[in-house]
Amino acid sequence: MQCVYAQTAPQESLAQQIQQLAGAMARTQAQLEQSQRQLDEMRKQLSELERQMAESGTNTQSPSGPSSVSSSSSQASPETTSAAMQDIRERQAMQESQIATQAQSKVESESRYPIKITGLLLLNGFVNTGAVDMAATPTVALPGAGSTGATLRQTPLGLDARGPHLFGAHTYADLRVDFDGNPTSSSSTTTYSGYYDANTTLLRLRTAHAGLQWKHTEAYFSLDHPIFNPDTPTSLTAVAIPALAWSGNLWTWNPQVGINQDFGSSDSLSLRVQAALIDVGNAPLSPPRASGTAAVSAPTTSEQSRWPGVEARIALRGPVGNNSQNRSHLGIGGYFAPHYSTALGHGFDSWAGTLDARLMLPARLEFTGSFYRGQALGGLGAGTYKDFVYRADRDSGRYYFRPLDDVGGWVQLKERVSERMEFNAAFGIDNSFAKRVRRYAVPGGTTYQNLFRNITYTGNVIYSPSAYLQFSLEYRHLGSSTVIGLPASSNIIGLGAGYTF
Repeated sequence: MQCVYAQTAPQESLAQQIQQLAGAMARTQAQLEQSQRQLDEMRKQLSELERQMAESGTNTQSPSGPSSVSSSSSQASPETTSAAMQDIRERQAMQESQIATQAQSKVESESRYPIKITGLLLLNGFVNTGAVDMAATPTVALPGAGSTGATLRQTPLGLDARGPHLFGAHTYADLRVDFDGNPTSSSSTTTYSGYYDANTTLLRLRTAHAGLQWKHTEAYFSLDHPIFNPDTPTSLTAVAIPALAWSGNLWTWNPQVGINQDFGSSDSLSLRVQAALIDVGNAPLSPPRASGTAAVSAPTTSEQSRWPGVEARIALRGPVGNNSQNRSHLGIGGYFAPHYSTALGHGFDSWAGTLDARLMLPARLEFTGSFYRGQALGGLGAGTYKDFVYRADRDSGRYYFRPLDDVGGWVQLKERVSERMEFNAAFGIDNSFAKRVRRYAVPGGTTYQNLFRNITYTGNVIYSPSAYLQFSLEYRHLGSSTVIGLPASSNIIGLGAGYTF
């Protein structure tokens, strides 16, 4: 009997794997069949419109008579019909590209579950009329002359994996990298290079996710922006550092462990409740280090507190539109994280209250925005690069410091002219209170030390002639104000050309 059992267990395991594989193939086939049915329906509509247009052309050529009234009333029909036909053709072309993409074979991992390789080979050209902190990915305007150049370092690569069902949920994982790391080891605080201040390689980890997803519940861990800033402005020239970063966009990628719970269906109004623990990195303008502390391995001020940060969000969500991305929402959120600095010998708290929204408007318009009010938000991409301001007492050697209050946010208006073209206009501001910064101003210090406000205006057009090609022209105005000296500004013209694979 023991021998029989030993043979039966592997057979059952193999049967389960075959059954799961068959189920996955069936789901993929069903998706392809559904897409094919939609494509056939579009072709029928196109044929009907062409027939109506042909009949309309025949009627307009017939001699005037008793039917002249009806003929004149249909003169506007060919223009309307032509516009509708063009829209259907664009939708048909995009759907054919998506069907071809789904039909491609996927890369298979050692676990036999498919892995999809994604990426965007991205070429960016830029013209900066004034000096900026980073020529290709500027976030702060500086006094001085401008620059012109091109880069491919914003090219992102990704892996998407789907795994087995576990505890009644399907599993997933993904990660994204790019080539915008710092090629030289430096302790400079003028750039934000990731979770820690130093990055000695070009390849840089951007985001990562893994989790279990049930019908209404999701448990996950990730490296991503905070949950209370769910959206990001659209840009093809600001990819390595997202658009409006350090100008109201709380974008920084930090480790998180969280859970999402949905109440209601996707066909009507629903409520989403989110909560997570977050390990917030130091602000780029880091505090002084304790003597004998290694530059890279030193814990952050959040980690020195020995308590994780917490974040939460509640959002009212509208019904799903033509695709899962076209869904309105209105959310409120909160964040709190204790910090402690060994060098300063003192702790402080970081907190924020937030409001975010995405509204699908008539005429293919879309409004998106996020707003915050808080303290010590440098580790999240605000606070004008600082959690706090400080100065040293020459006599005692002690540090005097104060956490920075901060307010800011961003808004974007998108117009989808067609399936191939869209226009975006956005504005963002990050403002630390000048009177707080002025008390700790550093004469002869860096722009980051004395910066109290950063503003960005931007507008772009993105054109996609196919599902694989994207082109963009973008204008950006960057303005930075310090408590010492005159404000600086730069006009930035960017070009983007990308091939999706």
